[in-house]
Amino acid sequence: MHNRSDQFTKSLLRDGLSLVSAAETEVEVLAATQKIDVYSVPDPARASERAAMGLLGELSAEPSLFEPFHGTPSLRQVRQCLRKQLTWHHELERRARSAARSVAPDEDTDTPPQPAVAFPALVVIGPGRPETVLDAYRCEPEQAGVYQAVPGLAMRVVVLAELPRTRATLLLRLLGSGRRFREAVADLAALPRDAWEKSVVMPLLLHFGLDQQEPTTDEEDDVSAEIQAWFEEYKQQLRNEGRAEEAARAVLTALRVRGIAVPDILRKRILIEKDPELLERWLERAIVAASIADVLPDLS
Repeated sequence: MHNRSDQFTKSLLRDGLSLVSAAETEVEVLAATQKIDVYSVPDPARASERAAMGLLGELSAEPSLFEPFHGTPSLRQVRQCLRKQLTWHHELERRARSAARSVAPDEDTDTPPQPAVAFPALVVIGPGRPETVLDAYRCEPEQAGVYQAVPGLAMRVVVLAELPRTRATLLLRLLGSGRRFREAVADLAALPRDAWEKSVVMPLLLHFGLDQQEPTTDEEDDVSAEIQAWFEEYKQQLRNEGRAEEAARAVLTALRVRGIAVPDILRKRILIEKDPELLERWLERAIVAASIADVLPDLS
């Protein structure tokens, strides 16, 4: 996935899952010239937060590979995802063996016991219903828009066109395009001002320019103006209500999207800041920053 929409998709999955998991994008799979789009390992301490995330939380309840497609995935493409899943499990087992040897390097055995490694689940996401895939792997409906393959594959297929238009499916529907994306944007706008979804999605929409794309229809122009209006409203909200913690998270999200590493000491500095006007300035800088010095020039 290389274009702006693809990067937005991966970033949205990563940042949403980062609220309740250790999530990373483009995880290299050794012994194969492939990359996992997003790999998520759930944080047990955040189980209650995950439950509040709706469908994305359900899908990330176990270590999982997320593979989103902008077109309906073909059987060949899903086979490539399954190959990543198997290769990645092999790599996890190799790492576990290496870690076990480092803990007990003097153990006198040529074949140390194989540590138990959970087989990672695979979540394939696409806009349309992939009939050949569903037939080939005997996928059965699990809930509206979600299909479960035969148990041994540990694979789910998410069909964005079939997801109900509810808050529980919102983050996944934002991975769609065209009318489906516009509907999801409208649903996001209708959420309460302090909705956690807005703090995750807004910096990404701004960073990837989805609030500034050249409109092709009046409807898309309305969406673009609406996203920009959210940002202005969000800044005003920070001034009026002093939502420092939410603002600090938005700054860190914007920096992560820009690929800017934040040293622990500066991360703590951002999180303890209580001045909403200062946090607003940091957020504006973070959206276009090239380095942490561009955001915190007096501290870095």
